[in-house]
Amino acid sequence: MLERKIGATMTKILIIEDESELVRILRSYLEKAGYSVITTGRGDLGLVMWEREKPDLVLLDLNLPGMDGLDVAREIRRKSETPIIMVTARVEETDRLIGLELGADDYILKPYSPREVVARVRTVLRRTGPRTGSPNQVIRLGDLEIDLDAHTLIRSGETVDLTPTEFSLLVTLASQPGRAFSRLQLLESAQGSAYEGYERTIDAHIKNLRSKLEPDPKQPYYIETVFGVGYRFRKF
Repeated sequence: MLERKIGATMTKILIIEDESELVRILRSYLEKAGYSVITTGRGDLGLVMWEREKPDLVLLDLNLPGMDGLDVAREIRRKSETPIIMVTARVEETDRLIGLELGADDYILKPYSPREVVARVRTVLRRTGPRTGSPNQVIRLGDLEIDLDAHTLIRSGETVDLTPTEFSLLVTLASQPGRAFSRLQLLESAQGSAYEGYERTIDAHIKNLRSKLEPDPKQPYYIETVFGVGYRFRKF
């Protein structure tokens, strides 16, 4: 069933991957799940396609000809909050953290199950899309206004752009001020599942969120670190 649509247009996924067999498999699974898929095997062409096609999500390999995947992610983030899922064989934690700090919403290591990729895509897009069937929900704390339906954050009258993962983390924390959440709890909240060994990636997302939210990220006012546990939102 073709269930993923934005307005009257099918949700569009851009795959930037140079392994043709992987592209073929991912395209097949994603199209069966109801997505429109466009692909390229080069990083530089991927950036061109992203600007031209305006996809709803990017599946991005890191080891690419033409332009490294991290540089592609950096350019996309400089201009837009388009959701990015990095799909790569790089196993070093440093690469993963760099990708997340650049603003990637998720990170999948090869080899992987195509069904897992579809599930991750669905989870990220669910966080991005509008909510239906419920009244408008707004969280107001201090000088923050978090609109769950519009998927927006306003601080002191100014709009703050967040990635879907950053917004999801903010909503989880701000919905229960004063409650300490473990990294695994935040990971499950943000990505739909808590993948073993990935809980430290929450630190990268929190760092990004603080850089946008806090007046002084080095001395956080809103998001407090709970040593030995995780994080909590300041209780007003």
